[in-house]
Amino acid sequence: MPVVVSGYEKLEDEEVVARVRAGETALFEILMRRHNQRLYRAVRSILRAEQDIDDVMQQAYLSAYSHLDQFEGRARFATWLTRIGVNEALGRARKRRANVGNLIADDEGNEVGAIALENPGPSPERTTFAAELRGLLEAAIDTLPLGYREVFMLREVEGLTTSETAASLDLSEEAVKTRLHRARGLIRDRLYEATGASAAHAFQFGSARCDRLVEAVLARISAPSGWSM
Repeated sequence: MPVVVSGYEKLEDEEVVARVRAGETALFEILMRRHNQRLYRAVRSILRAEQDIDDVMQQAYLSAYSHLDQFEGRARFATWLTRIGVNEALGRARKRRANVGNLIADDEGNEVGAIALENPGPSPERTTFAAELRGLLEAAIDTLPLGYREVFMLREVEGLTTSETAASLDLSEEAVKTRLHRARGLIRDRLYEATGASAAHAFQFGSARCDRLVEAVLARISAPSGWSM
């Protein structure tokens, strides 16, 4: 499948959105490739089954594409897209709630996932990581309760600001700060420091996987039944 990204790198997201809405639908690929990493990390903070993650990311992109007319530019496109992905992931998680154990309440009375008693087994993606220490850090992050894990992932791994994280997760900035502080405490300092890994390099969304996701979404968008905006 041809890649249309080349030559369009300098376009702002809002300009790409406008051109897609005007009929240049192939340019939607730019938005996917530009934001795959952030969307993956946001969804990965809620869901840990890789097949679920891929399914939710596809659905998030399809939902974003079909509702581009609702993007008003009051928030950054990346924030708007992340909110869609988070909502899709939470919806998938709710369907599996009976299988993931009891829930606990956080500082605001919201339900968050119980702390995992055991680290999840290595996923196929993790076995490809060259650095074993980076895998240890990911395993530590995975033990965070749902509610704290998304905040830690977006703030510390993806590098979003407090305000961007709050907007992405529909939280107050104070709640983001509180959850981040508690998340850091739950990840033992000595483990985090011992890894020597940079959080910014964890949970990479590899180029081959990126290509597969982009192709799958574009194929569904261009299908005869189509996805209208």
